Amino acid sequence: MAIVEVTVIPIGTETTSLSGYVADLHRLLEQAPEPIQFQMTPMSTIIEGELQDLFQVLRRLHEAPFQHGAQRVSTSIKIDDRRDKITSMEQKLRSVRDKLQS
Repeated sequence: MAIVEVTVIPIGTETTSLSGYVADLHRLLEQAPEPIQFQMTPMSTIIEGELQDLFQVLRRLHEAPFQHGAQRVSTSIKIDDRRDKITSMEQKLRSVRDKLQS
């Protein structure tokens, strides 16, 4: 299981507002056929799943703004692919919470 942080920035749009593009990406993630979990944040989106599935989802996320009029898209991706034990978004947060309570 891998965890990906992705930020998709459409460039060359008619407005500085990106919320419409973000809403499109959110719908795309909700309808993804791959078994993924995702969490949107104010600055990026975190997606959890098998690495091969995540790459397919990332490609669709990157392409989506072009389909809605963007002339250029800058996509930043961070991948956490831990293979020595099973991890998840929730497990990582729980680990920090546990340490805060100590």
